[in-house]
Amino acid sequence: MKLGIQVVLWIVSIFFAYKIYDSISGPINFNQTKIKRYSKVINVMKDIRTAQIAHKDVKGVYANNFDSLIKFIDEGIFTLLEKRDSSYLEYDRIYRIDMLREVIVTDTLGFVPVKDSLFQTSDRYKKMSNIPIEGLQDSVFKITSTIINKNGYKVPVFEVKVSKNTLLFDQDQDLVKQENETVSVDGVNGPEIILGSLTNVSTNGNWPTIFDAKQE
Repeated sequence: MKLGIQVVLWIVSIFFAYKIYDSISGPINFNQTKIKRYSKVINVMKDIRTAQIAHKDVKGVYANNFDSLIKFIDEGIFTLLEKRDSSYLEYDRIYRIDMLREVIVTDTLGFVPVKDSLFQTSDRYKKMSNIPIEGLQDSVFKITSTIINKNGYKVPVFEVKVSKNTLLFDQDQDLVKQENETVSVDGVNGPEIILGSLTNVSTNGNWPTIFDAKQE
């Protein structure tokens, strides 16, 4: 009888010890997993931002889908320009003398493929639509672009985003819920990781600079 009670007490002790350990290690492991996955996603978003800025520089607008953006990288060309000050004499009919006119002259120096300029020999851009998390290889970022009116000017904007629920699909759902409600100076606030904006002129992400430092 005593032996049976001792066995039960040992089992109960082991159970509670495990629960205590899990309550401590669970959030730690969750945080480590979260940071690794966010880092991978943010790295890809930085490539997307680089490609989108180049697309706007050449075409005047941002790409509205990844097929167009990837095709642009494959086929796009940067024109290398040099601007220099110059001047010349022009006869002025009013003063009846030659007057010095100052102008800015733009020279075309050559052309460079967008791919070589942005990604050199790497072809990672071909997969930048895919979320780089194991188990989510077939999932893609949501990308949108449009034109907004800002102070009377039409301005191109774009947005790329992915939900934290998607990135943390296999994690403790209570911890994921807490993460979605994060409000912190050193965290990614809100339920999504977002690059750019459809309401403001911005190519920034909603992650803090400290997060960039962790990636480096």
